[in-house]
This record gives sequence, C-alpha cells and structure tokens, in this order.
Amino acid sequence: MSDNLDDRGPADRARVNVHEAHELRYWTKRFNCTADQLKAAVAAVGVMATNVEQHLSKSAR
Repeated sequence: MSDNLDDRGPADRARVNVHEAHELRYWTKRFNCTADQLKAAVAAVGVMATNVEQHLSKSAR
C-alpha cells in the first residue's frame, strides 16, 4: 500500500518524525516551535510526542 500524500498529518500521532517534510510541518505547528527546536528536542528526549512536548514547554520558560 502506498502513502496517501493527501493525508498531511503524522502516520503515528504518538511519535514525532522529523524526517518527513509534512510531518515536520505538522509537529512544528502543533508545538509552536521551529524545525531546529523540534529536532533538538527529539535528540534530547526521543520521539515520543508527550516527551517532546514536555521538553519544549520547559525550554520555553
């Protein structure tokens, strides 16, 4: 089964994927951050969306 390019949300909403352009756009908009901030957060805490969100919220303080 091929990817549906009309579906612009992440395939797995529990995990942040920074390697697909449409997912990178989704997550940066979702967390209100830059691509670099998102990639740094994933590098720091892993791909689980809850952990990334928590890390970014702490960084914003």
